[in-house]
Amino acid sequence: MDPQKIIDISMELNDTTPEWPGDVPFSYELSVTIKQSGSVNIGKVQTSTHIGTHIDAPFHYNNEGLKTHELPLDVYLSQAQVMDVSGLEKIKVSDLKPLEEQVTAVLLKTASWKDRSKFPVEWPIFDEGIARWMADHGVSLLGVDVPSVDPETSKELPMHQAMNRHHRFILEGIVLDHVAEGIYRLAALPLKIKGGEGSPVRAILYT
Repeated sequence: MDPQKIIDISMELNDTTPEWPGDVPFSYELSVTIKQSGSVNIGKVQTSTHIGTHIDAPFHYNNEGLKTHELPLDVYLSQAQVMDVSGLEKIKVSDLKPLEEQVTAVLLKTASWKDRSKFPVEWPIFDEGIARWMADHGVSLLGVDVPSVDPETSKELPMHQAMNRHHRFILEGIVLDHVAEGIYRLAALPLKIKGGEGSPVRAILYT
């Protein structure tokens, strides 16, 4: 039997990881050192919950939506299909690949975020019809390799709201440059932040 292969699809969090314009940047430092404590190093993290690879809880865009600690965890432990939609300015249902059996997460590879040390100026638009298509096909989670399923300047958040109407979930900022189309197991569990509207995740694919 072949050993299990694990593919990391998470952005590294460091002082060059770009935050949303105006949001809290990521920082990590040792607040206590072994020299100071006599036994251990202890770190301190400051960050936005929407830094790097992260999930959006519905409370992020709907005051009545589920909060991070209420999310159904099976959504983030699922059979995932990576679909290459690179080179498109707008991604519609007709651009998606035929869905394989038992897939409950679709990960879209736009290949449009070239420099992960800089927040992108723009990225492809995701058509709202994808949310309905997901609901019709039993797909619970949409993952994208860009900061958001909506444009940076959008206030109406049409794709977020479509996902909310159809009770679908969102994973953003994944890294798929090194991942081929196909079927994988996905793990991208959020932190159990009580009352939270999102969470960074360590997202992996494995076979």
